[in-house]
Amino acid sequence: EVRLVESGGGLVQAGGSLRLSCTASGLFVEHYVIGWFRRGPGKDREGVSCVSTSDGDAVYADSVKGRFAISYDIAEKTVSLQMNSLKPEDTATYYCVAYVGGRLVLSPEYDYWGQGTQVTVSS
Repeated sequence: EVRLVESGGGLVQAGGSLRLSCTASGLFVEHYVIGWFRRGPGKDREGVSCVSTSDGDAVYADSVKGRFAISYDIAEKTVSLQMNSLKPEDTATYYCVAYVGGRLVLSPEYDYWGQGTQVTVSS
C-alpha cells in the first residue's frame, strides 16, 4: 500500500516561511514523480510543484515561482516544499501527490494523494 504522509503546515504571517515535508512509503520503484497540490477556500485544486526522482528536474506553478522550492531526498524518500514570502492567497490545504512515471505535470492525474496539511497565511 502506498502512503504519503505530510507534515509542516501551520499558521504564519504574510511574508513568512514554512516548510512542508512528505514521506512516501510503499512505492517500490526507483523513478516516479512526486509533488504538491493545494486547494484554497472556494478554489479548485491547483498543482503547485513536482519533481522527478530520477533526475531532480522540477516544475512550478506561475503563482509560486521564485517563492517556493521543491527538493527530494532519495535516501529518506521525502519531498520537501520550502515556501517563502508567503501571501494570504497561499492559504490552502496542501496535498502531497505521486505517480509512477516521468512526466512533470501539474494536472490532477496523480495516482496517490496524501491526507493534506493546512497552511494558513494571515495578512
